[in-house]
Amino acid sequence: MTVAVVGASMTKFGQRDAWVTGIMNALAGDIGVMPAYTERVDQTSSSGGAGIFEAWQSVASGASETTLLVGAEKMTHRSTAETTDVIASITHPEEYKHGVTLPSFAGLTARHYLERFDAPRDSLAKVAVKNHRNGVDNPHAQFQKEIDVETALESPIVADPLRLYDFCPITDGSAGIVFTTEERAQEITDDYAVVSGIAGATDTQVVHERDDPTVMGGVVESGARAYERAGIGPDDLDVAELHDMFTILEFLQMEGLDIADQGEAWQLVEEGYTEMDGELPVNTSGGLKSKGHPLGASGVAQGYEIYKQLVDEAGPRQVDAETGLACNVGGFGNCVITTIMEAR
Repeated sequence: MTVAVVGASMTKFGQRDAWVTGIMNALAGDIGVMPAYTERVDQTSSSGGAGIFEAWQSVASGASETTLLVGAEKMTHRSTAETTDVIASITHPEEYKHGVTLPSFAGLTARHYLERFDAPRDSLAKVAVKNHRNGVDNPHAQFQKEIDVETALESPIVADPLRLYDFCPITDGSAGIVFTTEERAQEITDDYAVVSGIAGATDTQVVHERDDPTVMGGVVESGARAYERAGIGPDDLDVAELHDMFTILEFLQMEGLDIADQGEAWQLVEEGYTEMDGELPVNTSGGLKSKGHPLGASGVAQGYEIYKQLVDEAGPRQVDAETGLACNVGGFGNCVITTIMEAR
């Protein structure tokens, strides 16, 4: 049997790049799959989604029969300021040198969105409340406690109008998924899921050059191609994991993926559309907001949650799902991978 191990993680959190390459070799030895080929994928916070793409391609192309994808990140040994600066380095040098960070982009975008679409401030807080509530039933979540709208709105300002509870935490974590051929899956289990559509896309590195600050071009493009390859549309989805590094991103991805019309995602949240018992449950895992955001692992964990939902193994978080979508975002929409899975 041919086995490939694909690792997904960020660099620059204090490790030497050459040493990071050795992690892949060490992992293969530790889990007993040598002499399997190992490969490392680095696509900032979309590394996990990129790893899913690479692992899927490895099997789909026939290069391997079985591929193990592992995503991991160690972040809490650095201060919040250091970590924020490292993540901000994905931005264009001309923006970075003026002190731009991803939280500042999120704050500017949120203010523009709320004013342009006449959305109430508490609509963003309701995203945080929903995702914290979902995280209570996820044993792997960093935050397993509920919050209310008042708590979210009274938390400290980070990037006005966004407050502390509009942001995901800094997290250590890991996740893994095994990919294999459908024939092999049928030999192993009666319940499995297939990747029916997957696509990646990018947007301008210079954020202020984008035509519309409320549109993430990478989300729009990768979503459209993933839908096309899967032969479905947004109305066919039963569950979705979106990259809610900031609450405003849940709105932008819902709209970019045609789950909502532009400027109307907040209304769906207000109506309960994305709740566990809504028309389309979003972030049943608790999302990055509650589950946490270990950068290299986050996209893998999104795929893991969709898989667990599709094979009816999500426990108290279980929803009725046959088709699910995961959208993993790198930077502030700089690179996006959208994956659609279906139960078999």
